[in-house]
Amino acid sequence: MKTSILDILRIGIGPSSSHTVGPMRASREFLVRLGTRLVSVDRLLVELYGSLALTGHGHGTDRAILLGLEGCKPELVDPELIDETISSIRNTQKIKLLGERQISFGENLDLVFHRDIAMPGHPNTLRLTAFDDAGDEIETALYYSVGGGFIAREGEVQAREEKQEPPYPFSSAEELLRLGERHGLAIWQIVLANEERWRGEADVRAYVAKIWNTMQGCVARGLKTEGILPGGLKVRRRAPNLARRLAEKKTSDPLGALDWVNAFAFAVNEENAAGGRVVTAPTNGAAGVIPAVAHYYEKFVPEASEDGLFRFLLTAGAIGILYKENASISGAEVGCQGEVGVACSMAAGGLVAALGGTNDQVEHAAEIGMEHHLGMTCDPIAGLVQIPCIERNGVGAVKAINACRMAMQEPEHKVSLDQVIETMYKTGLDMQTRYKETSQAGLALNIIEC
Repeated sequence: MKTSILDILRIGIGPSSSHTVGPMRASREFLVRLGTRLVSVDRLLVELYGSLALTGHGHGTDRAILLGLEGCKPELVDPELIDETISSIRNTQKIKLLGERQISFGENLDLVFHRDIAMPGHPNTLRLTAFDDAGDEIETALYYSVGGGFIAREGEVQAREEKQEPPYPFSSAEELLRLGERHGLAIWQIVLANEERWRGEADVRAYVAKIWNTMQGCVARGLKTEGILPGGLKVRRRAPNLARRLAEKKTSDPLGALDWVNAFAFAVNEENAAGGRVVTAPTNGAAGVIPAVAHYYEKFVPEASEDGLFRFLLTAGAIGILYKENASISGAEVGCQGEVGVACSMAAGGLVAALGGTNDQVEHAAEIGMEHHLGMTCDPIAGLVQIPCIERNGVGAVKAINACRMAMQEPEHKVSLDQVIETMYKTGLDMQTRYKETSQAGLALNIIEC
């Protein structure tokens, strides 16, 4: 096992984990690794390739890089101060590297979008090069933003903290089910035991509580914040009005809870589109699915409890690990099936665990959640994480609830989760590049203005 659930569920900012969070981390890491050589830097050149270049402006990649060069971390940066920081850099054309070394930085010369060049290593690629005052190169590095905020530096195995071997390592859903059967453990208990080996139960529970609190805060902000989303499409936030109408509506509609699920999902992804604080779960573009299903459980399931939410998030994290390690969670690599599809699969399995279902039912629900997202393209209009992304999270959340119900009513199934994960990955590799977060096909091409 290489991945922790703390990697799958992470606090960051919108609008994109691969186009915002990843480039911010890469820019900062490049400078940190310069160490004492930072004082010699007189010019910095940042070049973007592939999907990062094609949809970077719509996804806020340019802003993210400026923040990363200033030393900001996605999980700590204050969203309320971002506009002020960006405006200062652009007005003065100066940037303070890691908050220490001030140099000139003009985006027209120093931040280059190579829209006609794709690098072979990954669709989301950026190169950073530092020069001294004589114009000589100090350091250059190629980074890949591989989805979910993860980054990799070319030529290196992704650096990871040294970890003890967990008591229950697994690399497939089949292994996970066998471990549960052999040791009499639920999936969430296996995950907890593994995480405890690395950081202790108290820390794990505190982190999960922080993730849930962040999700709740994001939903609350999204349900009350009015206005037009940035980017030029003039998309109006719908979550506040939808929540208001639902609260005022007196009805016995048996599907009324699903209207709230849509509202919860819209709230998160409208916050994400506005650059707000979200939980990457497993990506920003799919950040609304898991919070929406968790809120459904908390507000509409009579036996809901804090323990149930804990089971939900740990189980969802385990499923996310399987996709991260065996396939991809990058829309630029496998399309939206790797984002909303994975989030739906995670949420479906997590909800089964929260409701007290068996490990087999968890696996079945997760399989259903992905099976019916296979082939989903990533084609955001104008490169913005708004259309179809916001509604797609609502649909994905409702699918997750349905997948949970189907799995708990009829456990027998022919297709395994491992098989559908492999199918998703191969389908993504077969998908034409123009349908994978490039805004060169699909809705992005056929609906130019909204």
